[in-house]
Amino acid sequence: MVRRSIWVTLAILCLVCGFTASSASGQAVYGSITGTVTDTQGAAVSGAKVTVTNITKGTSEEATTNESGNYSVTHLIPDSYKVRVEAPGFKAYEIASVRVDVDTVVRADAQLQVGAVTQSVEVTGEIPQLQTEKSDVATIFSTQEVEDVPIFNRNFTTFQLLSPGAQIQGWGHAASENPQGSRQILTNGQHFAGTGFELDGTDNQDPILGIIVINPNLEAINEVKITTQDYDAEFGKAIGSIVTTQTKSGSNEIHGSVFDFERSNSNFASDPFSQTPSKIAAGQRQVPSGNWNQFGGTVGGPIRKNKLFFFGDYQGQRAHVGGTAQDRILTAAERGGDLSGLGRNIYDPYVTSDPAHCVIVPNAAGQPTPAGIATRTQFPGNKIPACRLSPQVQSLLALIPTGQTLADPTTNNFSGSGSNVLNADNFDVRSDYVLNSKTQVFGRYSYQKFLRSGPGLFGAIAGGPALPADSGGQFAGTSNVRNQSLATGFDYTFSPTLLTDFRFGYMRYHVQVSPGGLGTTPAKDAGIPGLNIDTLYTTGMPYFHVTTSGLPDFNFGYSLGANQCNCPLLESEHQYQFVNNWTKIRGNHTFKFGGDVRYAYNLRVPSDVHRAGELTFSQDQTQGPGGVGGSGLAAFLLGDVTFFGRYVSKSTTANETQPRFFFFGQDTWRVSNKLTVNMGLRWEIYKPESVAGTGQGGWVDPLTGEVRVAGTQGVDLRGNTSTNYKHFAPRLGIAYQWNPKTVVRLGYG
Repeated sequence: MVRRSIWVTLAILCLVCGFTASSASGQAVYGSITGTVTDTQGAAVSGAKVTVTNITKGTSEEATTNESGNYSVTHLIPDSYKVRVEAPGFKAYEIASVRVDVDTVVRADAQLQVGAVTQSVEVTGEIPQLQTEKSDVATIFSTQEVEDVPIFNRNFTTFQLLSPGAQIQGWGHAASENPQGSRQILTNGQHFAGTGFELDGTDNQDPILGIIVINPNLEAINEVKITTQDYDAEFGKAIGSIVTTQTKSGSNEIHGSVFDFERSNSNFASDPFSQTPSKIAAGQRQVPSGNWNQFGGTVGGPIRKNKLFFFGDYQGQRAHVGGTAQDRILTAAERGGDLSGLGRNIYDPYVTSDPAHCVIVPNAAGQPTPAGIATRTQFPGNKIPACRLSPQVQSLLALIPTGQTLADPTTNNFSGSGSNVLNADNFDVRSDYVLNSKTQVFGRYSYQKFLRSGPGLFGAIAGGPALPADSGGQFAGTSNVRNQSLATGFDYTFSPTLLTDFRFGYMRYHVQVSPGGLGTTPAKDAGIPGLNIDTLYTTGMPYFHVTTSGLPDFNFGYSLGANQCNCPLLESEHQYQFVNNWTKIRGNHTFKFGGDVRYAYNLRVPSDVHRAGELTFSQDQTQGPGGVGGSGLAAFLLGDVTFFGRYVSKSTTANETQPRFFFFGQDTWRVSNKLTVNMGLRWEIYKPESVAGTGQGGWVDPLTGEVRVAGTQGVDLRGNTSTNYKHFAPRLGIAYQWNPKTVVRLGYG
């Protein structure tokens, strides 16, 4: 009954919005022009003809003033427009240029003078852009501002930091999964995933990582609107801000541009802490060679004048940026077991039968007999005898450089250099078609390809700490990312007071990450069983983590924690989206209602803990009575693992899907020339996620802690979960023009 009553409520809301009803609400793709036409005495002029003409495309829209003298022209693509007002017995009134932005309402009033319609009064001054018809709080960046504001690395998401209440997150997603460099930005204290991104009116946010999918080429952006408070009921799925972006379209004139941005390590000073001759290995450059180059161009124009237009852009990036890192690695003496330079006593963790600590006493099961910490004996001179050194560890150490002898064991003794690579090829193509006076159509396709790779400090096979990167975070391994976005739609005018628009959107986020040395089996080759056990997912160097309090850690191999390599990894997401909105103008009310239906798919095959294994060696293994002394380096040389973990999963097809439904209704009521009230209601329905099949997913029961496995013991593919139909989001906004320079806004949502 609850479900049925909710559907009835929505139906009534839509009927009220559509047929009980002049300013016009803005939209995710369009903007509007509204105004009041009066005579010189301030009386309303009804029946006046208002013609709005796109200056660059030559297309026109018409409206007629109502009994209050008000008019609205909606569904305008962001651009510059000429407004002409005509009424019998009055001179024509022309405004030479009015800038319309996305999801905004521009006010263009006209005061007509008595005279012949063949005469005209032309206004050439700039129309004030003070928003008097909407209650939302937003920052808008025009085409020129987007192109001219100096943004390091030309990263589009940085524009969020230029809006009030924005703060960058203290950490970022792994560079391998975010090569487009999407910034994690908090708005008004809300989580960064609470920011909704839209590109040409379609969703542009990765629902898994919460970041932007297509990070647009700055040369292709028509404008950006960042709404931080009181956004309309049309927008949702966000608690922080809404970032709506429109791509450029062609015009009646052919326009184009080319650009090239470059910087080189040859112009950089050396790092005095890591790039001095005494710290650089022989044969290496003091400042690693590198170059960052971003280049491309745009072109747009008419295919058929006043009817069909095109726009395209390309942006390439070739970044090979050098960096230097330092580490504390084993010296030649330490490789041989001599740990006397550490200043710590090293104890044998096992019971031996000889003074040389070479003969380990077996227990009843034939395994080495552990020595209790209170009875452990110290290795003579804190030197592990050669007979006890792990041959497997010695084989691994052969892949790693030897560090210089240290007077102070707490300092670094190795410095290495290399180049991080980030190559990208991105393009957008768009077409706009004016089918007739009632119908306009647009379509846009975007493609972005990224190839990121970086060596570990010890080379591709041994891995190790990632080298400093120019941007996007440090990373060792190889990442291949392909992102795509498609948006198409049309708007249709049934009458000057009834309009509809439809949009279809598709986006795809696809990333593959692999460690350096993919396909190699270094652990198996060294004689360590059970780590490199297949030909793909468990190949490459496992992660070795050697830790001792008071000394720098010694790490090599690959892992998410070591060098941001969640590898191997396959992440494939896509989403289909259908949007249909209706606008009805009645008197001084503009009613808008619509629906947004989405179908999302996600497949993630991760390695959050390296599938070849992560091995930790700590000082606990070689501490003595009272818990003193010990070193992780000693445990490592003995081959005595303190902790072992690995991610294990046989499935590579465990995807999940989810339908999502959003509906809204909103009334924008122009109470007077100074007061506008926005009232709306949004309804969000998230169906339960469904897994691919039996055994392909599970849900934790919060009462028992048990995992309910899909398709077993009465658990269906949705985990026996149900849909909550009570996610209603009301909206209320008030905008009052206090004086020509001041607007007061109030909002609730």
